[in-house]
Amino acid sequence: MYDRGRFLLAGDKALCVELGDAISPEINHRVRNLSLVIEKNSIPGITELVPTYSSILVYYDPMRISYAELEAKIRALENSLWDVVSLGTRIIEVPTIYGGRYGPDLEYVASHCGLSAEEVIRIHSGTDLLVYMMGFTPGFTYLGGMAEKIATPRLQIPRGVVPAGSVGIAEQQTGVYSIESPGGWQLIGRTPLQLFDPARDPPVVLGPGDYLRFVAVTELEYLDIQGRVQSGDYTIVAQTPA
Repeated sequence: MYDRGRFLLAGDKALCVELGDAISPEINHRVRNLSLVIEKNSIPGITELVPTYSSILVYYDPMRISYAELEAKIRALENSLWDVVSLGTRIIEVPTIYGGRYGPDLEYVASHCGLSAEEVIRIHSGTDLLVYMMGFTPGFTYLGGMAEKIATPRLQIPRGVVPAGSVGIAEQQTGVYSIESPGGWQLIGRTPLQLFDPARDPPVVLGPGDYLRFVAVTELEYLDIQGRVQSGDYTIVAQTPA
């Protein structure tokens, strides 16, 4: 973690504030806090904030504020980072069916890691995983904390279509495809939850700073939850740490 943020030019309408050069909960916590401070202070000219693993991309209108002015304002806000009360942590349970047509790459992941499919499922669903950032499609979760024992390379040739709800692994990352899209991650399962819905307020279920807990379910349980989600009769389980 850097003592002070490093400010980098990102074109003529954005600047990047780097707060570290590693993927760690501590650096990501600082990213979230600085994002919260910037939002609360409503700096004129800022049009969008994009927090990532260890940095924040700040888009701004150069007709309203200059790069130098924006950098000075954000540097001043850094001093108040430690006074920020972060949003409460949530642990969101994500029911997931593993393998078969729902997770066509589970057997490959198991073989690559020298494990059984059951061991991969146990390891993957046995940890609370931090949501570091959202991307590359609306609601897609980049999760940290997955055990290195099940890390598996991306597909050499990405799929043209990955179903919404698919749970994938890429290297030491895991995540959930919130909408149908192309993708190159190894698919090991699928959740019936609808993690992104543009008609819902808010449209996304998860956010940076939340924790996600995969819960293995049977196909009957998957189909039951899927029907309840579609009818609006399913409540997502959210817990707070003890």
